[in-house]
Amino acid sequence: MDLALPAITTLQECTDFSKTVLPFIPQLRALPGKLLESWSSPQDLMKIYLSTNPLISAFAIALFLFPIFLIASEINKNYSQVDRFWSLLPTLFNAHFVTYAHLLDLPTKRLDTLLAVSTVWSLRLTFNYWRKGGYEKGSEDYRWALLRERISPPLFFVFNVLFISLAQSILLMSVATPTYVLLLASKFTGNRLGTSDLIISRVILGFVVLEWFADQQQWDFQHAKKTFQKTGKASPKFQPDDLNRGFLTKGLYAWSRHPNFAAEQAIWILFYQWSCFTTGTLWNWTVVGATSYIILFRASTWFTEKISAGKYPQYKEYQNRVGMFLPRLLG
Repeated sequence: MDLALPAITTLQECTDFSKTVLPFIPQLRALPGKLLESWSSPQDLMKIYLSTNPLISAFAIALFLFPIFLIASEINKNYSQVDRFWSLLPTLFNAHFVTYAHLLDLPTKRLDTLLAVSTVWSLRLTFNYWRKGGYEKGSEDYRWALLRERISPPLFFVFNVLFISLAQSILLMSVATPTYVLLLASKFTGNRLGTSDLIISRVILGFVVLEWFADQQQWDFQHAKKTFQKTGKASPKFQPDDLNRGFLTKGLYAWSRHPNFAAEQAIWILFYQWSCFTTGTLWNWTVVGATSYIILFRASTWFTEKISAGKYPQYKEYQNRVGMFLPRLLG
C-alpha cells in the first residue's frame, strides 16, 4: 500500500506535483493490463485498487468514461451524454478519494465533511436538471443543436471527441483533485476540523442555497411565461411586461444575469481553496481544475448570451445594466 501514496514528510509537500503526481504516472500505463488479468477476482481487483494511487485511478475512470460518452452520443445523435452526469461525477470522484482514505484507515473527518457538502451540491443540481426534463429520453441541451448548424459535421465530430466527450470527462475529475491533496494532508493534520474547514464548508453550502433560490426564481418565471403565452393570463408574481420581455430581470437576476452560474464557479474555487488553507500554501496544481471550470462557464455563458441577445430585443440593454456574474455596484 505504501507504493500507492507519495513518500512525503511535510504538510506543504502534499501539494508538490513532482512528488505527489509524476512518480505515479507509470501506474496508468500498467493499470489496463492488471484489470484485464484480474477482472474475475474481486479480491485481486481490491488489491489493485488499494495499490494504485487514487489520483491515477480517478484519471483512469475519466478516460474509461470518454469512449462511453462518445459512442452513446454518436449512436443517438444526442450530445448531452456528459450533461446527464455533470451533477454526479465530481461527487463520485470525491467519494472515491474519501473511500480510499477510509480503506487505508487515514483520518477522514475533514474528508467526510467535504463529501457531505459535495453531496448536497449534487442533490441540488441533479434535482434541478431532472425537473427541467434533462433525464427524459431525447432531451438535449439546445446549444449543441445550434452549434451543429454552425459548423460542418466532420468538425463537430472532432469537437465531440476532443471536448464534449474527452475534455469534459477530465474536467469533472479535475475539479475533485483538491480532495486528493486533502487526503494526503490528513496524515499530518489528524482527525480534527479547524476554523477554515468550518468556514469554507458553510460558505459552500451558502452558495448552494443561493443556487437553489436562483433556480427556483427562474423556474417560476419560465412557468409563468409559458402560461401567459398560452392563456394570456399573467402570474401574480410577474407583470405582463416582464413576461413579454421573455427573460427574468427581478430577484437575484436584478443583480446578476447568471447568479446560479456565479455561485457554481465560487463553489469549486472554494473547494480548491480548501486544499490551500489546509496545506498552508498560497496555491497548488489543483487550481487547474477550478480554472478550467471557470473558463468553460465563461465560454458557454458567452454563447448562451449571444443566442439570447438575438432572440430578445431588450437583452442587450440588460447586459449593459447588469453584470454577467458579479453585481455592478458602481454605475
